[in-house]
Amino acid sequence: MPQIRIALAQVNATVGDLDGNASLIVDWTRRAAEARAQLVVLPEMVLTGYPVEDLALRESFAAASVQRLAGLAGRLDEAGCGEVACYVSYLDRDEVGPRDAVAVLHRGEVVARQFKHHLPNYGVFDERRYFKPGQSLDILRVHGLEVGVVICEDIWQDGGPIAALGRAGVDLVVAPNASPYERSKDDVRLPLVAGRAREARAPLAYVNMVGGQDELVFDGDSIVVGADGTLLSRAPQFVEHLLLLDLDLPGGAARAEGRIGGFEVRRRVLSAEPLPAYAPAYPATIAEPLSDEAEVWSALVTCLRDYVHKNGFRSVVLGLSGGIDSAVCAALAVDALGPDAVYAVSMPSVYSSAHSRSDAADLAQRTGLHYSVQPIETMVAAFVDQLGLTGLAEENVQARCRGVTLMGLSNQHGHLVLATGNKTELAVGYSTIYGDAVGGFAPIKDVPKTLVWELARWRNAEADKRGEIPPIPESSITKPPSAELRPGQLDTDSLPDYTLLDRVVDDYVEGDRGYHDLIASGHDPELVERVLRMIDKAEYKRRQYPPGTKITWKAFGRDRRLPITNAWREGT
Repeated sequence: MPQIRIALAQVNATVGDLDGNASLIVDWTRRAAEARAQLVVLPEMVLTGYPVEDLALRESFAAASVQRLAGLAGRLDEAGCGEVACYVSYLDRDEVGPRDAVAVLHRGEVVARQFKHHLPNYGVFDERRYFKPGQSLDILRVHGLEVGVVICEDIWQDGGPIAALGRAGVDLVVAPNASPYERSKDDVRLPLVAGRAREARAPLAYVNMVGGQDELVFDGDSIVVGADGTLLSRAPQFVEHLLLLDLDLPGGAARAEGRIGGFEVRRRVLSAEPLPAYAPAYPATIAEPLSDEAEVWSALVTCLRDYVHKNGFRSVVLGLSGGIDSAVCAALAVDALGPDAVYAVSMPSVYSSAHSRSDAADLAQRTGLHYSVQPIETMVAAFVDQLGLTGLAEENVQARCRGVTLMGLSNQHGHLVLATGNKTELAVGYSTIYGDAVGGFAPIKDVPKTLVWELARWRNAEADKRGEIPPIPESSITKPPSAELRPGQLDTDSLPDYTLLDRVVDDYVEGDRGYHDLIASGHDPELVERVLRMIDKAEYKRRQYPPGTKITWKAFGRDRRLPITNAWREGT
């Protein structure tokens, strides 16, 4: 049977860094060539990074992308990779408009180009705003095997290019992807890819981006499945990786071309003869999937690290209250950046408890981060006395004094400020705008409160397994949460129990369920009315909150877009 060694280069590209991404492509293709791979596939839009958003509409950026692609073909040839069929996705532009494209580079030339057909326009995707769809399919003969290609969303749509490739005849399908992470996505991804392989009647090699881009994070998890849908190989999650696999394929696929299933099928021969038989050196390897908690933690760490580094910051600063949210954020920051790049500040007021101060100091000692104490009592007094503030205004000015302190340290030392709020509190507006909501990035913005506790317990347990000091003090996990803005304050003074609250938030925000549907599903009517009122009133706060890592099906920001000025209320 004809043989081929394929390489899936699961890499971390940076949006807009055309030269850096081109060098990345050369480096990983060289590794594939050194491993004697005949075909290498890189993720969707690897040359430009993904998503490029409105950069796609800028003619100068598209022209630069096309120019770099042409230069890249020559660079690969000069680097000794000319005999490798290299699938590189990039931004193209023709007389129709911008295109999400993939090109095949071989022997110093661009030998084929294909445009993405299905353009997603849901959730975080706005591709119909940016791109024009393609209508052709390019099948290349590589060492006697017919190789088709589809781009990301093309495999998510029924009756699309995969079905056309199956009718035309292919021996292998490759699929560059930039598929953002969300919890349990592989429960959908792997069955989908397996089904498409069966539909094409050929193995399908799916390569995904890895790394963070603003609030999106890509988990890699590249896979190869057989024509019968069997998982053949899998790359690890959240790391760059070159997945190599030797395939013995039946060959002999039909070689139809022309108009098939609504697509114009074109064929080109790169190398007609099969390779001489060789002993396989890269058998199937299947990386073990991460547990749910490990997956989420890795996503948060990866996105935070890339946001900091790709935006040119060297360090972060955050308020450390001794509570669970700031403790988890600090632990994430240390894992992402190392303790020497993390600066934590305790900012006690007259209402701060002794255990909060000691828990903050304890976490600093456990993790080795930089730690300082900046009391805010005199700052608060200046505002309270001069403005005559009482009640909620006095509570909020404490949070705002803390925000000003962190921003001052940021300006002085160049730190990126981290906002430490979670998804539940952001949903119901349990934060102070221009106070604890200040910052450039919010690591746990899309993490429900109950999951914050789960992650803390998991991270400490992992430290125990490795014989390390658990980073999060036990008392930060077990004590009742409190903003400590007035004597004896607890979160439950203002909010329902977090377990109940998270269920309503999840059903209303992610499930888009209305008032009557929520009641019918078993939620308490009084609780539903109260929570929905808080969520609807807090839209203006969420609009001004920093970006943060998306881990759920529907995150605040890109995913959920509601008007601030909005008189509609559920249940009316």
